[in-house]
Amino acid sequence: MKILNFLVIGKNNEILETLKRIIENNEGWKAEVQSDENICYNYIKENQVDIVLLSSGLEEEFENHIKVFCENLDKEVKVIDHYGGGSGLLKNEVYTLFPNLQP
Repeated sequence: MKILNFLVIGKNNEILETLKRIIENNEGWKAEVQSDENICYNYIKENQVDIVLLSSGLEEEFENHIKVFCENLDKEVKVIDHYGGGSGLLKNEVYTLFPNLQP
């Protein structure tokens, strides 16, 4: 089974913790959460990250920059703009990026 490693970035700590719980409720899915945008770049470079999940409260400039940053890495990192909608929507977003993981 492939392990999916998420970096969840947002400004609302309650939402970040909820997303972490929802993500880790799926077998093989692991999540780190971060509210400080400046730390994210080094974290992505130095750790195995499959998905960067953008949550609420982020500035548009940062969102655009982190997407370009991820596209230009030597490793494949997918970015999901996720602003709510429940665990079913999140799973659909992930399975769209990784269709071979669908149960």
